Amino acid sequence: MSTIPEITPTELNKKLAQVKIIDVRRPDEFSGELGHIAGAILATLETDLDTYLFRLSKDETYVFVCRSGGRSAAATKLAISNGFLKVFNMTGGMLAWNLAGLSVVK
Repeated sequence: MSTIPEITPTELNKKLAQVKIIDVRRPDEFSGELGHIAGAILATLETDLDTYLFRLSKDETYVFVCRSGGRSAAATKLAISNGFLKVFNMTGGMLAWNLAGLSVVK
């Protein structure tokens, strides 16, 4: 079984200008207590991500984010299975991002 490429919240924070962030949580989570990363695009895993992937350029680098890392890992696997090569799962999700004290939009 292949491993899922991962990036830590701290590493991602240093590369925000170089990647596109796709938040795969539900809309209520995106605007909820954990907030979201500035510039993140909401594409809910269960309802929107399948169709959203077809609109994306496979030349860009994408980081998938969720609450704790599980759904974003599934989203990263889905992107890889659709031919994306530069995709990453943010380890620990927004829980880890907030724990690291990084900036959020609420």
